[in-house]
Amino acid sequence: MAEDSLKNCPFNGDTCVKKRVFVFGKGKSEGNKNMKALLGGKGANLAEMASIGLSVPPGLTISTEACEEYVVGGKKLPDSMWEEVLVAFNIVEKEMGAFLGDPIKPLLVSVRSGAAISMPGMMDTVLNLGLNDEVVVGLASRSGVRFAYDSYRRFLDMFGDVVMGIPHTLFEAKLQHLKNAKGVQLDTDLMDLDLKELVEEYKNVYLESKGEKFPSDPNLQLKLAIQAVFDSWDSPRAVKYRSINQITGLKGTAVNIQCMVFGNMGNTSGTGVLFTRNPSTGEKKLYGEFLINAQGEDVVAGIRTPQNLDAMRSSMPEAYEELVQNCEILERHYKDMMDIEFTVQERRLWMLQCRTGKRTGACAVKIAVDMVKEGLLNKRSAIKMVEPQHLSQLLHPQFDNPSAYKNKVVATGLPASPGAAIGQIVFNAEDAEEWFAEGKSVILVRTETSPEDVGGMHAAAGILTARGGMTSHAAVVARGWGKCCVAGCSDIRVDDTSKVIVIGERVIKEGEWISLNGSTGEVILGKQALSPPALSKDLETFMSWTDEIARLKVMANVDTPEDATIARKNGARGIGLCRTEHMFFASDERIKSMRKMILAVTPEQRKTALNALLPFQRSDFEGIFHAMDGLPVTIRLLDPPLHEFLPEGRLDEMVAELAAETGLSEVEVLSKVEKLSEVNPMLGLRGCRLGISFPELTQMQALAIFEAALSVSKQGIAVHPEIMVPLIGTPQEFVHQANLIRGVAMKIFSETGSFLDYKVGTMIEVPRAAFVADEIAREAEFFSFGTNDLTQMTFGYSRDDVGKFLPIYLSQGILEADPFQVIDRKSVGELIKMAVEKGRKANPNIELGICGEHGGDPTSVAFLTEVGLDYVSCSPFRVPIARLAAAQASV
Repeated sequence: MAEDSLKNCPFNGDTCVKKRVFVFGKGKSEGNKNMKALLGGKGANLAEMASIGLSVPPGLTISTEACEEYVVGGKKLPDSMWEEVLVAFNIVEKEMGAFLGDPIKPLLVSVRSGAAISMPGMMDTVLNLGLNDEVVVGLASRSGVRFAYDSYRRFLDMFGDVVMGIPHTLFEAKLQHLKNAKGVQLDTDLMDLDLKELVEEYKNVYLESKGEKFPSDPNLQLKLAIQAVFDSWDSPRAVKYRSINQITGLKGTAVNIQCMVFGNMGNTSGTGVLFTRNPSTGEKKLYGEFLINAQGEDVVAGIRTPQNLDAMRSSMPEAYEELVQNCEILERHYKDMMDIEFTVQERRLWMLQCRTGKRTGACAVKIAVDMVKEGLLNKRSAIKMVEPQHLSQLLHPQFDNPSAYKNKVVATGLPASPGAAIGQIVFNAEDAEEWFAEGKSVILVRTETSPEDVGGMHAAAGILTARGGMTSHAAVVARGWGKCCVAGCSDIRVDDTSKVIVIGERVIKEGEWISLNGSTGEVILGKQALSPPALSKDLETFMSWTDEIARLKVMANVDTPEDATIARKNGARGIGLCRTEHMFFASDERIKSMRKMILAVTPEQRKTALNALLPFQRSDFEGIFHAMDGLPVTIRLLDPPLHEFLPEGRLDEMVAELAAETGLSEVEVLSKVEKLSEVNPMLGLRGCRLGISFPELTQMQALAIFEAALSVSKQGIAVHPEIMVPLIGTPQEFVHQANLIRGVAMKIFSETGSFLDYKVGTMIEVPRAAFVADEIAREAEFFSFGTNDLTQMTFGYSRDDVGKFLPIYLSQGILEADPFQVIDRKSVGELIKMAVEKGRKANPNIELGICGEHGGDPTSVAFLTEVGLDYVSCSPFRVPIARLAAAQASV
């Protein structure tokens, strides 16, 4: 049947209309598990369960394309579609030997939504559709008065709430009033006559609320329910769910209409929900709940307190054994943990639904490893079962129960660095460090951060900024440290003077407790409970498989020896970016020497300041070479504009501070500061332009690298330094800097009589560099794409200001994704592709990588695998996620 149907797709009959309705049941189906895009997850899995011989109540699925047609057509159900539904429904009726609206042989159905991707809570289920005053009498004669009228009153409530938009509370009020009048507490204490009375009261709710009678025609009920499912696709909660979870590209929701089986036909009936393994831990044991004499929504909606599945084993042993067998069949068939809904009607088991079960990170990893051990999966298939957010859960602290704090969320920004943090708020880096030294947990709140804040950022449990995007200073630094960060939170106003956060009418003062969810961007009042990262032997095993399979190497972006140690621990295969500028902020002595160099008037003054910086740089490089122990280390020469190294604050205060530090007069300092001032510093004197303007700066850094490398090499440790020149736009710029570096190398090798291999390469981050990549590749030994700046210059977006308009662009569909998080294939992606092709053509041995934050994004990693890069580099804490993404891109 399935093959015949699929042969006829996509057209059906003489009308040449795409097939929109698919029947399933009794060991045959018109669909299968591979048709989720068309039938939705529920519909595809129902069809699959039926086709493999499980006891599935028959039914039909209306496709997602039909939903799209309904929405595009002005939310009207085309006559041809309705006719197709009736034809398919007639097949189901004949299979069941029961008919919709027939009092003698009544057929009741459930109506559910089901998109290709599970979206919990999109539209509630309607059960018992088909009941009216005539049908309920026929049902009562077959199944008893109590069962029939209990089913009828449930249907009136559900249909009114879900389809007609009548608040459930109105029905609940009628029920409570009747129970009070009868002097009973439980629904089950109501007598048969009471239920009949309740049905009349529920029908009155329709008149009172809608001014119209309850629609008693079963065909009209079905039509209205189908339309309600289609309408739910654009409901606010569905739209919000898709937005939060970045679900795009779906046509709509399918509609699943399925014959009812009843779990509320006495003590030999019941209903339940289960997972084939524990969804929290991954333990191989059925995990679920069961209710005797109940319908499915009683379990899902929490109307009654269910029992453990063991209760079913003792009360219905035969049905339980069949359920266990079915679970084993489904796991073997789907090769995954399944989420199953079932009903037992008078001791007979019916499987109502199955889908891939939602799970925690710990569960996902354990199931993947266990299923390989059990022979259900091979390693390549297991790699695909774990999602990046699963690893994120394992590597960062999380909130115990996010649903518990929903009413305390006061603002939402960008989820710049995952994890969770709680702390008392402070407004400057100095206070953060002081409070941290006193043993306090702090959240550093800034309008935006600068490199001068790094001490406070490091001390803080979490960081909150009012401005800045996903690749702002705060975001990049926080991710590098694995520290929770919410950036670009435009809901808040930071008043540094008064030391308060203003959110609308609310004022939060210094020292008050807040919590941050860096995975969602939520800012929460008070202290919320945290769970620590959960690492395991299974995770170690799983990550070893990713390295076996991945074609791309994963490197790390680091600033300090401590970062390098973490990177190696997390599985980095080397350092893809060591940012030398961050080393200058490590102590007051370093930053003061740096400022003396910047403000130097003569070359001699500059050389003196650089000589003071040399031992600091050399010491840090030695620490990094030690930590990486034989792995390659790529060191970027100084990149940011020099003004970033100057103190913040009022100009007169800054000038006085710098004069005191450097011994220059305030007039000399003011003159120099004014010369450093730029209209657009991110496109000004930075990167290789600094090294060309001040060649002694490049020479000092190269000398520190080679002295450190030779020192560590003499200790018997293999060292592989790779020196990277930033912001190259022309081959001439690269040649200038490369000659300086190689000149320093030749001099020190000659003086010491020691030699080692090294490489000199460049970052491709200026669009022009991509266009002349072949010319640059003739001189360079490697390229590393700096996608943060490449994106900034390609789009013309300031990455520190993008938070002001990017949320609007994303919500209105102007952009599909944040280009600073996911590589835009049409622009930045094309530049990368062109540079790769030109570079490899000119220099087949050139090594190609990426060191922008995109190196930790799974979607971007898949693209970079396609274009043929050799490695990606990301923050140390994103290395495991990048390793997973690289493996998944290779299978």
